[in-house]
Amino acid sequence: MPRGPPPFMVLLSAIALFVWYVVWTRDHERSMTALSHANRFQHSFPPTDVAEIPNVIATPETLHGDHVMGKLGNETLKAELGRAAWKVLHTTMARFPDKPTQDESDALKSYIYLFARLYPCGECAEHFQQILKKYPPQTSSRSSAAAWACFVHNVVNERKGKPIFDCANIGDFYDCGCADDEKEEMAKAGAKSEVIAAHGNSAKQEPVEIEVEGETRGG
Repeated sequence: MPRGPPPFMVLLSAIALFVWYVVWTRDHERSMTALSHANRFQHSFPPTDVAEIPNVIATPETLHGDHVMGKLGNETLKAELGRAAWKVLHTTMARFPDKPTQDESDALKSYIYLFARLYPCGECAEHFQQILKKYPPQTSSRSSAAAWACFVHNVVNERKGKPIFDCANIGDFYDCGCADDEKEEMAKAGAKSEVIAAHGNSAKQEPVEIEVEGETRGG
């Protein structure tokens, strides 16, 4: 009569089977949990081809409310952030349509106000919002937008004791990736803005008036 397996082999087999069962059920449970989370996420954010576009209204409180971020104490990061922000702002103005629709003009104006409110440096945002109150964004054309951006940049530079940009050559500082004719238009736009203290802090050139615009839906 054949002998059965030794008791310790039976015990080891039972233990191995139990461990395999625990591992398998745990992995299966984890997979089902991940799938459940994925399903919930998919239901919360349906594909864009079927999702309804939310009706977001930029109210005056949204556009002109207090700055959102707190103080930024790291001076190195603050300087890097400032350089990057000006590059984005000037490039945006240089790429803006020369003859924008009313919607495009309003969109840029809203963008500038929200850009100021959400700027990651709280004290910088507060100061820029004060500048916007005194010199509202000019968005009726590419030239107006570019001239305005260079003008307010020089307002900031004058306050900080930094060199003043020659706005007619703003394209030399910020490459917009434009064609040559667009760069020429950008230079003309820069020449329209006020150039403050081209040499030294006290010397001022003859000011060129920034265009005055009426109210638009963008603020």
